[in-house]
Amino acid sequence: MKSLNQPHSQPVSDTSVVVGILSDSHAHLDERIAEKLRGCDYILHAGDICDVTVLQQLATLTERLIAVTGNNDLPGRWPEANNVVERLPRETNITLPGGILAMEHGHVHGHHNPCHDALRAAHPKARVVIYGHTHKQVIDKSHAPWVVNPGASGRVRTNGGPSCLILTASQEDWLIEVVRYPDPEATH
Repeated sequence: MKSLNQPHSQPVSDTSVVVGILSDSHAHLDERIAEKLRGCDYILHAGDICDVTVLQQLATLTERLIAVTGNNDLPGRWPEANNVVERLPRETNITLPGGILAMEHGHVHGHHNPCHDALRAAHPKARVVIYGHTHKQVIDKSHAPWVVNPGASGRVRTNGGPSCLILTASQEDWLIEVVRYPDPEATH
């Protein structure tokens, strides 16, 4: 996984990039989410990955995979991690056309319901702050920076089905596409 968390001080393109955003896979990546992310310029995972195979799957979909740790991403808890979890940061910033995207898992800003004001205060230069942890998809554009949660991308507490977000970032505008698939367990 040579692409994992490589420094990204400059965006891939000066005009626009497509960024797949996911979180809380908990050792399983829904195949529909994986297919939706195929070909994104970046794929970002906001923590609670819980197994190196999720990162290996994502690395086959893009050259630019960036992940942060969640509260469940602890050394010794990942099967066959080969020290990958120890190299992941708790938070990161990515420069995209039109601004900075900040990402962390969010659990340090309130365990059951991370405080959006605290996330904004922690990342004041960002255009958008990505977090996970709650497994609930949120797009809060009420204040700058935006605070966004892609929801859960695996099988655990998907709140209606596995989900992710697709951000198209250009100098002029940032657009977020909401993606949610039906819960396969609920269709039986």
